[in-house]
Amino acid sequence: MTEKPGNPLAVTLFSEILTNEQLIRNKLSRVLPKGMEISHFSVLNHLARIGGERSPAQLATSFHVTRGAMTNTLGKLEWAGYVHIRPDWDDARRKMVTISPAGRQARDAAISAISPLISELVDELGEDKVRATLPVLRELRTKMESGS
Repeated sequence: MTEKPGNPLAVTLFSEILTNEQLIRNKLSRVLPKGMEISHFSVLNHLARIGGERSPAQLATSFHVTRGAMTNTLGKLEWAGYVHIRPDWDDARRKMVTISPAGRQARDAAISAISPLISELVDELGEDKVRATLPVLRELRTKMESGS
């Protein structure tokens, strides 16, 4: 069944998601370590979790941003000493990015700073509600990524 333009349920859903996204970004920005932006934390967290190297193009694809936007973020992270960027030994036109020890420390500090905020929200909502919401949010993300 296709949704009609202006479907009140769809409009309300996206309104809530967008409002929540803005509120979450504002709260996280206030508790992240000085000078760290959400985009910086996201890239550091991704690199720490994957535990290996990625090209700027791969990172741009992962974050659904332009290569230029990712290059800008990576330049700031490299300047701060949070990532190492080296030439790709197989293709000198490409670069490879990895998290540095300082970047791992900055990511860990950011997680320490945001964990109380996130834990408090989960406690207030209740773990059962949060657990029940995750599959819906994941499915919505998957559908948005595939263009459905």
